[in-house]
Amino acid sequence: MTDMLDGIVAVVTGGASGIGRAIAERCARHGARAVVVADRREDPREGGVPTTELVRSAGAEAVFVRTDVTDPAQAEAAVAAADALGGVDVLVTAAGIARRGGLLDVTEADYDAVMDVNAKGTFFTAQAAARRMVDRGRGSIVLVSSTGGLKGQSDLAVYTASKGAVRLLAYSLAAELGRAGVRVNALHPGLTETEMTRTDLGRIDTGSVSESRIPLGRAGQPGDIADAAVWLASPMAAFVHGSSLVVDGGSTWAS
Repeated sequence: MTDMLDGIVAVVTGGASGIGRAIAERCARHGARAVVVADRREDPREGGVPTTELVRSAGAEAVFVRTDVTDPAQAEAAVAAADALGGVDVLVTAAGIARRGGLLDVTEADYDAVMDVNAKGTFFTAQAAARRMVDRGRGSIVLVSSTGGLKGQSDLAVYTASKGAVRLLAYSLAAELGRAGVRVNALHPGLTETEMTRTDLGRIDTGSVSESRIPLGRAGQPGDIADAAVWLASPMAAFVHGSSLVVDGGSTWAS
């Protein structure tokens, strides 16, 4: 499509399914030379061919690394896989999980699971990429938060807390890494049609729910979020640093 990411090497966590899958494919379509797809599973939750096949069809080299981001050693290995491809230029942390539950319902196991993936996993993956980017004096990191990281929600207490942590992490890393030539931004998807929102949260009703709560009248598609991620990662956003980009059809501030 374009050369917005011409020649770069991208690492996308959570890249097998949903938003991460769309981001990996869009990176390739916009000129990436190689994409590392890091995820716990290679087969997409929504079905279809593995993301690596989509990436190769779009003209980029693709590597899948089985990764549990809650283990810092595995997060490091996922980023290290880019070393053999020329080194990581762009990191997008799309790995994330959700558990329903308000304050009185959340178990310790639910709390640990969500925080480990969303907050801890994002932190240590970003750390692994930042080490390399600082040494090279360049790079772009996009941390995928959520509109839940901007406002509370009664039945998603731990999820919103974890995504708020991701937002503040992006601001802190931006303050720390900017002078080293590394840009860091947070991306906040709203309600998006993925297997996580359908199955794990039961949130997708593309009729009345979307129309009543989203000013643009529909839920987001993974490609909507992926396009925003590519823009944030690209030189077109060269002076965008330490920001939160909300991609939600207008729902956050209209509700």
